[in-house]
Amino acid sequence: MRNKITFILLSGNGSRIRQFSSSKWALALSLLAVITTVAGVGLLVQDYLRLKQTASLTVELQSAIASRDAEIVHHQKQIECFANEINGLKNKILALNDFENKIRVIANLEKPAGEGNIFGVGGSIPEDLNPSAQFKADQNQLLREMHDQVAEIEAASMVQSDGFTSLLDKLEQQKNLLAHTPSIRPCDGWVSSRFGYRVSPFTGRREFHGAFDIANREGTPIVAPANGVVTYVGKKRLLGKYLVIDHGYGLVTSYGHLAKFNVKRGEKVKRGEIIAQMGNTGRSTGPHVHYIVKLNGVPVNPERYIID
Repeated sequence: MRNKITFILLSGNGSRIRQFSSSKWALALSLLAVITTVAGVGLLVQDYLRLKQTASLTVELQSAIASRDAEIVHHQKQIECFANEINGLKNKILALNDFENKIRVIANLEKPAGEGNIFGVGGSIPEDLNPSAQFKADQNQLLREMHDQVAEIEAASMVQSDGFTSLLDKLEQQKNLLAHTPSIRPCDGWVSSRFGYRVSPFTGRREFHGAFDIANREGTPIVAPANGVVTYVGKKRLLGKYLVIDHGYGLVTSYGHLAKFNVKRGEKVKRGEIIAQMGNTGRSTGPHVHYIVKLNGVPVNPERYIID
């Protein structure tokens, strides 16, 4: 009996006493089974909680990865957009350079010495970026190439800006030159004597006539053939009433045999402005204007400049 343990169960309602015995080994095995069961359940609960936490972390990681992937795709699209914009800017600069060259050809203007190709020595034009292919191959290499091309485009834009500045300066000079070039007839009428050698109506001898004579009625308006400044208003021996305009750029025009002056010395005049009236003063065979054009002090044929 020493190897057994007896359990007595008492009831509070006066029912009979229950009694049962169990060996120590059976009791020990029962307790061991209970402990093992509780421990197993505890481990299962712990594993369940761990798995639940792991599943939650997995969901969070999957969400973060999806968000990161979306961000990467967004950045890739931005990089592709920037690369395409770089290609577009380069093409626009090339188009502007072609436009400048066309204008220079039309205006017969050469580029100033020292102005090379807009993309530097050798004139190598950067190849168009291919962001889709390069992004997959090497993102860092693509970014480096984009940075290099941005620097080249910036330098090219400065060169192109200088080119347009010099072109505008040249065009402005040509505009001023054209505005100061005696390119219209000083009056209406018919040509009574051209520039060059002729037989003098006064001596009958062959002589050089360094002017262009236009005849018409006395009082016919005489206009400035170009912009300039009146430098002389007065009389000059055989030419009678005489007027001189300095147009700049070495060009000077003068008008003889006038009847009346409409401008004063030092006055600025514009092309087409009335400066005098045709007359018959000085030594003249009839009303006409003795029109002289000088380039750097040398008489030249006025008809070379008249375009109307």
